[in-house]
Amino acid sequence: MIAVGSDHGGLEMKQAICRLLQERGLEFSDLGPADDGSVDYPDFGVKVATAVASGACETGVLICGTGIGMSIAANKVDGIRAALVHDSFTAQMAKEHNNANVLVLGGRVLSIDLGCELVRVWLDSTFESGRHQQRLDKIHQIEADRK
Repeated sequence: MIAVGSDHGGLEMKQAICRLLQERGLEFSDLGPADDGSVDYPDFGVKVATAVASGACETGVLICGTGIGMSIAANKVDGIRAALVHDSFTAQMAKEHNNANVLVLGGRVLSIDLGCELVRVWLDSTFESGRHQQRLDKIHQIEADRK
C-alpha cells in the first residue's frame, strides 16, 4: 500500500501519480486533498508520514510546490526517510542507498511526466543494504537517542 498526498501546489501531479499507480495495479491510498483549495502542506505531509511510520502503508509519495516543505514535515516523523528528488539518478539513489520510504516531488518545478517517471524509477529500484544499512542504523540511533 502506498500513501499519496499533496498540497494545492502538487494536486495536479498527485492526480497523475494516482493514475500511474492504478495503471500499474498498485494499491494506494489518496490522503488528500480532494480539490485545489489552499491547504497547509504540513497537514498532508504528516498524514502520509504517519501512515508509513505506523505500517498502515509501506511507502508514501508527497508533492507540494517545491517539495521542500513536504520533505521537512515528513522527516519530523520518527522512522521516515523522505527524499526530495529531481531527476532519475536521485530517485534511484533515494531507494538504493537511502531506502527512502517516502518520495517527495515538487509539483511546480517538475513536469507531470517527469514526476511520474521519478515515481516509476523509485518504485522499480531496490535497496542495496550492506554498507548502506549501517548508515540507516545510525540514523535510527539518532532518532532513538532523541527520545
